[in-house]
Amino acid sequence: MNQGERQTFGKNERLCSTRIIEGIFDKGKILHTSLFKVIWIVPETAIPARAQIAFMVPKKIFRNAVTRNLIRRRMREAYRVQKQILYHFLEEKQISLAFVLIYRKTDVPDYGSVYRSVGEAIDKLRVYLDT
Repeated sequence: MNQGERQTFGKNERLCSTRIIEGIFDKGKILHTSLFKVIWIVPETAIPARAQIAFMVPKKIFRNAVTRNLIRRRMREAYRVQKQILYHFLEEKQISLAFVLIYRKTDVPDYGSVYRSVGEAIDKLRVYLDT
């Protein structure tokens, strides 16, 4: 990352398109990390950013919205800090990526473990896209 470059997570990086989300769950490829299930596709249509992401925490496991929001905030922050690694890789390959990060454990994680697992997910995505 350049010295003056801001680490932000803007609106154009959020996955909001229902068509793309349905495509992810219909035709997406799946990989697992220690905390997450990652479902991803390379979209056929153009998307506004190199990578778009959605974060999901199942209501069936965490009934309290406060807890779900806490986990989602930690996931977003960990991704925001580490996304430049993925963006540089996608820029080199000249491809776009849309993916969903789904939390799959039953306990509330600390930020350190979320950070490590998001980094692991980014590394696995790079390996899958490199082949």
